Amino acid sequence: MIKKNASELANDLVDYINKGPTMFNAVQNSIKMLEKNGFKELDSKNKWKLEIGGKYYVSVNSSALFAFIINGDRVEEYGFRIIGSHCDSPGYKLKPNPEISTKNGIKLNVEPYGGMIASTWFDRPLAIAGKVMTKNKANVFSPNEYIINIKRPVCIIPNLAIHMNRNINSGYEYNQQNDMMPVVLESGENLEENYILKLIHKELDEKIEIEDILDFELYLYEYEKGSVVGDCNEFISCGRLDNLASAHSSILALIDSSKNKKSEFSGISLVSLFNNEEIGSLSKEGAGSNSLLNIIERICISLNKDREDMLRSFENSFMISADLAHALHPNKQEKADITNKPIFGKGPTIKVHAGRAYASDSFSVAVFKSLCLKNNIDYQIFVNRSDMKSGSTIGSIITSSIPIPIVDVGIPILAMHSIRELAFVDDYMNYYMSMYYFFE
Repeated sequence: MIKKNASELANDLVDYINKGPTMFNAVQNSIKMLEKNGFKELDSKNKWKLEIGGKYYVSVNSSALFAFIINGDRVEEYGFRIIGSHCDSPGYKLKPNPEISTKNGIKLNVEPYGGMIASTWFDRPLAIAGKVMTKNKANVFSPNEYIINIKRPVCIIPNLAIHMNRNINSGYEYNQQNDMMPVVLESGENLEENYILKLIHKELDEKIEIEDILDFELYLYEYEKGSVVGDCNEFISCGRLDNLASAHSSILALIDSSKNKKSEFSGISLVSLFNNEEIGSLSKEGAGSNSLLNIIERICISLNKDREDMLRSFENSFMISADLAHALHPNKQEKADITNKPIFGKGPTIKVHAGRAYASDSFSVAVFKSLCLKNNIDYQIFVNRSDMKSGSTIGSIITSSIPIPIVDVGIPILAMHSIRELAFVDDYMNYYMSMYYFFE
């Protein structure tokens, strides 16, 4: 049933994030949570045979995840209740052939993934994680896949001393090619020769030959773990809160609501974790693809519904687009809107934008407000200053292809897209609760 201890929930979130340094690891960790609670994997290559009461999941390219519960087969009447989020975060990705020789070692050639605060990546021990593909000699169209996490501080991006950069505190524009290359924290002869391949080979415990490694998608991440901090342990200090906080809360809400035998909802409860939101969502595992629509259609087909039934289900469906929002910054309060200033401790934040960077409209906002009021959950509103460009998320992308009402909601955080962000424990508890009652 519903969780009630905010501190335990926050620590569970931190543990979840620590286990998910990349989108691949996050999906893998999420699958373990689902399987532990009775969800069964579906293979997209096979015909689905879904049962009422069944709990299922399917992944796309190991970096997007869809989990759902068949509460009943009257989808045309009850529709789908969907919480959509994304599991990727800004960071640095290793390029192919990344090793660059220096006078006393090597550095790694990387490129930015998404828009991060580059300065926060300096002088922090960094580890490496992601996906590796190796030869399948029996079938070239099905290479072997490994999700790895090299849990060692193998490199660092060192700052240039202030004596050599006197203007660093007056404002400095970092060059993403030259300034951001991490130095490998290892010494030895011929270190530059296939260092990353050797690192992968060692991590795989030599299950494969080094020559069999075909390709990789590897990312840097902060080696130091996130934590719950503050005089009363009321804050969450952690990387990738944006947007693993939404992924974690939605999965937990789905799992916990499935244990409530008194729920009257007879439609489909569905959680979607997309990839590539930080770079535009234009991939087969991104919100700009047909992945969600295909899942919905296959569920309807398996329940012996025709296309008209599926289209009718849209009229009774609702989606929460879950992505984090900006809290009022104590040192930069002028950056907030004049009348809409989300602060810590006041609950989930509804995000609204006249240009539809967010999908919220008066109907979807009214539904979410009603849900919160019914369950004694505080909520607040985020709107950008009119003279500042807004961020965006998956909501408007999805509603342009699936005509269902969507509200964009998140919890307020500070330092969004820093290597380490800051959230409030009670806000996260209320975020989870709103999702739980949404499914219930």
